[in-house]
Amino acid sequence: EQLVAVLRNKKNIILQGAPGVGKTFCANRLAWSMMGEKDDSRIEFVQFHQNYSYEDFMMGYKPAGEGFELKYGVFYRFCQKAANQPDKEFFFIIDEINRGNMSKIFGELLMLIERDYRGTKATLAYNGLSFSVPKNLYIIGMMNTADRSLAMLDYALRRRFAFFEMTPAFNSSGFRAYRAKINNPKFDRLIATVEQLNDVIANDDSLGEGFCIGHSYFCTNATVTDDWMKSVVEFELIPLLKEYWFDEAAKVKDWSRTLREVVK
Repeated sequence: EQLVAVLRNKKNIILQGAPGVGKTFCANRLAWSMMGEKDDSRIEFVQFHQNYSYEDFMMGYKPAGEGFELKYGVFYRFCQKAANQPDKEFFFIIDEINRGNMSKIFGELLMLIERDYRGTKATLAYNGLSFSVPKNLYIIGMMNTADRSLAMLDYALRRRFAFFEMTPAFNSSGFRAYRAKINNPKFDRLIATVEQLNDVIANDDSLGEGFCIGHSYFCTNATVTDDWMKSVVEFELIPLLKEYWFDEAAKVKDWSRTLREVVK
């Protein structure tokens, strides 16, 4: 309810959090809950990366035969689709939003996506035509707070988005019900150990809450077996800790031993 209220008011929101807190899971369900149905034709999903550009997002000249042709990008086409159905809500979901060069990708859209300028027309550089972002289109971005290789968003863009911090949901009613259904004492001990580990990560000056281990590492449709738990510890959690504490080998060794003891 809080997320829906924020998104309806601001039109643009970024779900930020550590790996495995369920950002993608939440983004889709946020869209569905506002629609009141699961209509994926009104959801567009893209993932930003270092080579993603305005030409991919909005429009640009692409090779065609012996020359070049003006091609419309995914956001331009989706805005047209939303504008043609003003009585319905549309959702544009951007994964890894902070991986792209935001100013380069959005261009003049920085103004047009702002709530107060929705429906306002601006002239586009490529085709010279006027364009507006419709009021019934919502943008949901996702940002991984544990990726140290990325710069934070610039202030011009930050002002146009609301930010919602997502944290590991080990104590949520849904995860407690999931644990009760599994009914495995070893799994419960593993979760308790990871919660202790998250306390250490959250209080680490070089890390913090944005690096905590998310609950989705432990969510599976498969049967929770000893081998499955060992696999999660050995090939997902321990490599993550090695990356987090690359300069603190003793800490990695201690926590690796603790996690392995729980699942052996």
